[in-house]
Amino acid sequence: MFIFVKILAMINDVRNTVLSIISKDNRGYITPEEFNLFAKQAQLEIFEQYIYSYSNSIVKQNARMFGEGYTDVPKNIGEVIDEFSVVASLSYSVPYFSPPVDYYYLERVMYNNIEVEKVSQRKISALLNSNLTAPDVSYPVYTLQGTGLIVYPTTIVNNITTQYIRYPKDPVWTYSSITAGQPVFNPSNAFYQDFELPLSDFAGLVVKILQYAGVSIREMEVVQAAKSEEIQDSQQKQ
Repeated sequence: MFIFVKILAMINDVRNTVLSIISKDNRGYITPEEFNLFAKQAQLEIFEQYIYSYSNSIVKQNARMFGEGYTDVPKNIGEVIDEFSVVASLSYSVPYFSPPVDYYYLERVMYNNIEVEKVSQRKISALLNSNLTAPDVSYPVYTLQGTGLIVYPTTIVNNITTQYIRYPKDPVWTYSSITAGQPVFNPSNAFYQDFELPLSDFAGLVVKILQYAGVSIREMEVVQAAKSEEIQDSQQKQ
């Protein structure tokens, strides 16, 4: 089960662990700009793995390969994905409705509380050429063309909403000053953005960021480094 336990500035703890591992044996240094770039890619990779794992788990569940409770894998993964579920109205500019800029996947498209069915370009031609199946306001459909949606009948130009899965926001570790040659973390900065993944992905984020930095690491080393950072932090506060 994935639990969204939030710690203060998870991104700062991830960065401290990354730097601790890199500084060991003089492996180098990652600038704040490099860290933010690697953090963005790491979070996106893990996020997309959730999407893939969910689809794969549904197939396995249909084959009765999962149970209930803690073994209900689709439900557990779905709880993580639900954190990125958003409902929004779509703006219209002839002939398209524009999806939200941060959308990853459109779950549902609605018109006045009526679900709009997605159809292919080949199917829409057949529908429009039939008096029996032509879409109307009681049975609207849409196609994806380029970066927009075309809703049929084309007399529909408003009241289109969507429930969609958005991309996670880009993580940004911000700092306010340089002290003793090191940037000082500043979560009050307007550009600050923490990770949006659950705490259970802490080690995975560290590993992937290090991989982007060209450092090979095992998760057990991440756990040990994180514990070391926690001990040092506690000693400094005493």
